Amino acid sequence: MSEKTPLVGIIMGSDSDLPTMQSAIALCEDFAVPYEVAIVSAHRTPKRMVDYAQTAVDRGLKVIIAGAGGAAHLPGMVASLTPLPVIGVPVKTRHLQGVDSLYSIVQMPGGIPVATVAINNAKNAGLLAIQMIAAFDSELLKKVEDYRQELKTSVMDKQNRLDEVGYQEYLKDFEN
Repeated sequence: MSEKTPLVGIIMGSDSDLPTMQSAIALCEDFAVPYEVAIVSAHRTPKRMVDYAQTAVDRGLKVIIAGAGGAAHLPGMVASLTPLPVIGVPVKTRHLQGVDSLYSIVQMPGGIPVATVAINNAKNAGLLAIQMIAAFDSELLKKVEDYRQELKTSVMDKQNRLDEVGYQEYLKDFEN
């Protein structure tokens, strides 16, 4: 957890969601964005969920990332209880591979939006949260721009290697 006042709340319905949510945590660390992590179950600890969501603004949070699988009510219920932006991460499930979670999170009623990323894509949720905060923080915005430049450089480096060795040699990297 961060030592400064958290700006991003990263919550999940179960500790089994933590491996998925880990990439959002890592991005907050990489960008030096203070965060907090909590297990907040919409079904098993509903009073805790209500308290978490209703006190988020007063605690200094700017955005909440909520990961949940199955019925995946956590992101939507939290969004209904706070004025902060909520980013939902559908967590892959054993039987339906997370499609149930995805459908639950994206089907919010008008007026209570939840930004939703792809199944298990907490990395994009972390980036989206960072970009939301960066819209009002020029130093953080510069870090986001630098990150994007690194992505571009990485792709161009790959293209240069492909041009140099040809596709057959390049494919050997994927065989290992």
